[in-house]
Amino acid sequence: MHIRGHAVLCASRPHGEAAVIARLLTADHGLVAGYVAGGRGRNLRPVVIPGNLVDLDLRARSESQLPFAKLELVESRGPWLAEPLPAAAIGWACALTACALPERHAYPALHDALVALLTAICHAPSARGWTGGMLAYETLLLRELGYGVGRVEPTGDWQEMLAAFDRMGGRIERYLLADRRGDVMAARERLRARLARIPV
Repeated sequence: MHIRGHAVLCASRPHGEAAVIARLLTADHGLVAGYVAGGRGRNLRPVVIPGNLVDLDLRARSESQLPFAKLELVESRGPWLAEPLPAAAIGWACALTACALPERHAYPALHDALVALLTAICHAPSARGWTGGMLAYETLLLRELGYGVGRVEPTGDWQEMLAAFDRMGGRIERYLLADRRGDVMAARERLRARLARIPV
């Protein structure tokens, strides 16, 4: 197996003394996992941050082997992780994607939507500019996985936007995370608490 192309790094966890297991969303191959040697070292630590856009080279000798992944940074989300609200939004979008999607099933529309959402989170002047995009991404994810939920259509009113966010949270918890709520929904609850601090 050999996969080469751009990917969104959605999750990483330590493995051994210096490596990480990374989960990445690609346009053509969906969610893939790979062993990143030295991923916790000085050079690669800034690369294996959830939300980063990377150039991925993934290779395995057999389908049963965990592939080795080489990553090169294309676009970093690091500068926005010092801000609580963008950091919470990036964390939630990536955690949901890594948890909900099956591996090696292509979802090109989700890949493109996640890239656009992360860009909006980082460059919109405020959360009002990307919260609707977050709801649209969550709706698309539910639909791509076969849950034909109705589209959440909030008005421009911020309180209605937050109410729509709450309704969508219930759908995600019920359909996607029923068996694995835990830390994943906790990431959404952190984001919701920070959105609530925005003045009406």
